[in-house]
Amino acid sequence: MKQEVLLEAMNVTKTYGEVTALRDVSVQITGGSTIGLIGENGSGKSTMSSIFSGIISPTKGNLKYCGIDYQPANMIDALDQGIGMIVQEEGTISGITVAENIFLGNMKSFQARALVSNKKMTQAAQQILDEYDLGELKASEVVDKYSQEERKLLEVVKVLMKEPRVLIVDETTTALSQKGREFIYQQMDEQKAKGGASIFVSHDLEELMEHCDQLIVLRDGDLITVVDRADFDETTIKNLMVGRELTGSYYREDSIPSWEETILLEAKNISGLEKVHQVNLQLHKGEILGIGGLSHCGMHELGKILFGFLPSSGTVTAGGGKTTVTSTKSAMKAKIGYVSKNRDHEALALNSSVKDNIAIGGTDLLAGALGYISTKKENNYVDTQIEELRIKTPSHDQEVQYLSGGNKQKVVFGKWLARDCDVLILDCPTRGIDIGVKAAMYQLMEAMKQEGKGIILISEELPELLGMSDRILIMKNGGVQKEFIRSSELKDTEVIQYMI
Repeated sequence: MKQEVLLEAMNVTKTYGEVTALRDVSVQITGGSTIGLIGENGSGKSTMSSIFSGIISPTKGNLKYCGIDYQPANMIDALDQGIGMIVQEEGTISGITVAENIFLGNMKSFQARALVSNKKMTQAAQQILDEYDLGELKASEVVDKYSQEERKLLEVVKVLMKEPRVLIVDETTTALSQKGREFIYQQMDEQKAKGGASIFVSHDLEELMEHCDQLIVLRDGDLITVVDRADFDETTIKNLMVGRELTGSYYREDSIPSWEETILLEAKNISGLEKVHQVNLQLHKGEILGIGGLSHCGMHELGKILFGFLPSSGTVTAGGGKTTVTSTKSAMKAKIGYVSKNRDHEALALNSSVKDNIAIGGTDLLAGALGYISTKKENNYVDTQIEELRIKTPSHDQEVQYLSGGNKQKVVFGKWLARDCDVLILDCPTRGIDIGVKAAMYQLMEAMKQEGKGIILISEELPELLGMSDRILIMKNGGVQKEFIRSSELKDTEVIQYMI
């Protein structure tokens, strides 16, 4: 039986000045289906999702929803019409309650004259949370109390309570644990069962192939093809995404651990924020030290402590014990760099240029005797990183917020590579980036290892840890549970038992 076409894009083009984000794209989203939207960073996935959800308007082309011309003024208008999007970035508002976040922009039903009944609004919000089995979230609490994952689930509920016929899930699962991901999968399955549709945007090809009925493949703003489930093949889809044949492995091909005796970074009896307890570790010259565990194990806080960003007891020393790390300033002086998991909030100034974001990490190196920074010297410093990392940007003056996720991540790397850091602390460095950029990041890590640099790779992805690390420390409840040495015989099942 032919399914109803719910949403249709006809010859849609979107340009930003000289940059074409989408070029003459025509696709149909049918009811009773989950449609994957896949492509490398910069392929046009987020642009397509943003047009469907009313965030932006197409430069050319038309949209139809249920056979009627569709021109949403904004996200609220789109949701009112039946198309809701869960955004990749954080969508909750700090400083207000869970209930206020849920009903933000929809408080009229709780309003008597000029006043809003917080009691009624809180009760209604809690009822909604309970219906979605999210009773651990309390509607009366300020949203800041909850983790990034819990806040993301709150955003999901806010969209679902409006009962959209088309649900757009934009890179949402990258911020969630397996439990959170299962919640999203369940909602997409329910959409499908009701005759609605979901548009699922993800860089995780395995995830897309498991849950989608079709895959729309985009590359450099062009629609490449639509692949039906019966034709899903991982290698073929990867090649379609990148426009070339991918051979070999993402990860290191060797299975032999190697590092030099020289200690670049050492932590002794580190504890902090009730998240990290008595951690000891050493990072050697030419070593990739993996740190893994479940999302709340303390590994992300440990990375910040090692960079001097969070307070702690115990000691962190660098350069063979010559420098004690007590702050980010002392860490940078010791040639330590840090790439945050939360890229947009902690690693980048989104409204600033590529140039400013890279150069800010090297102001002490660029400044002359009187503190003056030569424009020519600064431009060369930045342009070298743009060229070597192949950052796709019209110029170094481009605002970072308009770059793709992978190119944003390259800017973050460039900030530290330009300083020639001896130690890089990488917290989920490939989160939310495409396979092409991932491969480039892994090659970069290998090159740094060969140069004698030390890398601490904090990751929630076991294949990444197993594929890249010389040693792996598994954390649980804030402490190190087990150390594993790189081996071709090491399996993920051996590692997982020490996480749970």
